[in-house]
Amino acid sequence: ALLTMKATVIATFLGVFLTCTYTAKEATKKTKKPKLYVPQIDCDVKAGKIINPEFIAKCPPGCQDVKYRVYGTDIYASFSSVCNAAIHSGIIDNTGGKILVQKVAGHSGYRGSFSNGVRSLSLPRWRESFLVSEGKPRKGVTYPPTLEYSSSKSTAVKSGNDHVNVPTGDAVRKEYQTSPVPTPATQVVTTTPTPTTTTTDPSTTVPQPTTTPAATRTTAATAKTRPGLHRVRDMAFRSTSTSASNRNILRHNTGIQRQEPLATFQRAAGSPAHVAVETDLWKPGLNLFETGFSSKEEVNPKPLESISQGNQKCKVDLSFLMDGSWSIGKRRFQLQKRFLGNMAQALGIGSAGPLMGIVQYGDDPSTEFNLKTYANSKDVRNAIEKIQQKGGLSNVGKALSFVNKNFFLDANGNRGGAPNVVVVVVDGWPTDQVEEASRLARESGINIFFVTVEAAAQSEKQNVIEPNFVHKAVCRTNGFYSINVPSWFSLHKVVQPLVKRVCDTDRLVCSKTCLNSADIGFVIDGSSSVGTSNFRTVLQFVANISKEFEISDTDTRIGAVQYTYEQRLEFSFDKYSTKEDVLSAIKRISYWSGGTSTGAAISYASEQLFSKSKPNKRKIMILITDGRSYDDVSMPAMDAHRNGVIAYSIGVAWAAPDELEAIATDPDKEHSFFVDEFDNLYRYVNQLIQNICTEFNSQPRN
Repeated sequence: ALLTMKATVIATFLGVFLTCTYTAKEATKKTKKPKLYVPQIDCDVKAGKIINPEFIAKCPPGCQDVKYRVYGTDIYASFSSVCNAAIHSGIIDNTGGKILVQKVAGHSGYRGSFSNGVRSLSLPRWRESFLVSEGKPRKGVTYPPTLEYSSSKSTAVKSGNDHVNVPTGDAVRKEYQTSPVPTPATQVVTTTPTPTTTTTDPSTTVPQPTTTPAATRTTAATAKTRPGLHRVRDMAFRSTSTSASNRNILRHNTGIQRQEPLATFQRAAGSPAHVAVETDLWKPGLNLFETGFSSKEEVNPKPLESISQGNQKCKVDLSFLMDGSWSIGKRRFQLQKRFLGNMAQALGIGSAGPLMGIVQYGDDPSTEFNLKTYANSKDVRNAIEKIQQKGGLSNVGKALSFVNKNFFLDANGNRGGAPNVVVVVVDGWPTDQVEEASRLARESGINIFFVTVEAAAQSEKQNVIEPNFVHKAVCRTNGFYSINVPSWFSLHKVVQPLVKRVCDTDRLVCSKTCLNSADIGFVIDGSSSVGTSNFRTVLQFVANISKEFEISDTDTRIGAVQYTYEQRLEFSFDKYSTKEDVLSAIKRISYWSGGTSTGAAISYASEQLFSKSKPNKRKIMILITDGRSYDDVSMPAMDAHRNGVIAYSIGVAWAAPDELEAIATDPDKEHSFFVDEFDNLYRYVNQLIQNICTEFNSQPRN
């Protein structure tokens, strides 16, 4: 009996022990951190198509291919392939892997480079950027297990190997998921943008940059005046040989202590003000018929005694970089101020004409006044008289970088529709390199002029850091953008020639980017086979392309022709000068219905649209058709090509591939596209813009 009792007690104890152990294990399981489900994306997915501001995704193998274009270095334009950008940055290789993507604001310029087997391209400007890093979650951020895509059609939802068509209207969510997903219980920090899986209208979703606003440094390092040096430099007025020998002494003097410049402008890192203001114009998936465009910020100059309209034949935004280095001396600095005052008078400063600001450079650059500070020549001249020389070296490259990043902003009076021009005044030669800074400024659409005074003598050339620095800096090396003056006493003679050049907007080629330098004519098939519903889809496609460009009477202009057996000019290049008006005009185009005479339509567009194109514009024809033409297309297309028209052909459904190739400019694969149905037209919006920009950027510089 005793043994039986002991056995019962032991059995009971073991049962309780096992029950407690099991309960503890179950509790441990429940408290485990939920697994992060990572959606997979394809090689051709561009960051701009994904609505989420921050996400982790998995790239498949094989994305290292030239057909997956990448724009930028370290910071990439949003129509770059996400996965190929990750390979370019070295985060993954061609075998694929997990990456973390963060959306940031657009940049005024993207630099191309060759890295990790991928060649990225340069781009003047784009509305949105992204960063790529290792695919590890950041603390305090909840990452979506599915990604939201913006498009203009019903999109397939991929779940495992199943595909289901889900019509979602204007905002489409394209989901990639592998299994049901638990919600992580992490508390989100309020200062961190939190990706979400809630469906929203992409036209109201604007990803915010995750970087902390950084102060932009603007003031130059100060140093004690050195009257001895000034006396030596001023003596050079009396002797050319003295000037040559003394410049060497001054250029080699490195006794000036550089200081950290003070911060006076606040700006989110990598977030140019003009891009931030235009965000509403670039919302992905914006419906054609809900344009909702917001105008640029108003320029509000401080109250002045008088505001002049100015010389309306010279509407440019000008920044003069004045040399404040020690080498120039006091007397030459006064001559330079007199020259700048004469320029202000000759230009005719005014709100409807040229606006002018000045940046003084030495060791570091600083803004003396910006574009919106003064609105007439008299006030500008008075302000110039008050400028004090700062001293230091002649760091022109540093000054050009400063102007590119900080000067031409809407907040500083940049008008957008006026060309951006920088005039650099240099005593002798720069003390740093200018080539890279100049290239980035040119790619941002800035025209750079150099006025060099008293260039290096033969005996001084060994001291020049960057030989031929002017040719490396300017937009064209044909002499238009550079003036050499033998003496500061001769500087007044170049006032009128320089005014004539900076006001010749037709020759300011660096203001021309792929987004603001074209006359784009749409040739739209309105035949019976298209149908009313599909015709509206075509108009949506036309609008989505048009809204990517900077539209005005001096920038890109849009025209449209509809055709059947006959042709109809819907609107000409000079009809509308704002983006809102162009989109409204596209909306109002009525469906015609009839036959398909594509050849006659090309001839009609050449006569009614492109023959009236401005000489300085690139002529781009985008033709959309859904069937074989009743007439010949090859001869009209050849005539258009000979007249400088760059032709893109987009075929839908029953369009003939041989005709599409005949219409398109060579190479065909870059200019001809085919889709099986109208609802797939949206896929080629980014591709068309990308090809137009690539072709523009490949143009020779000289």
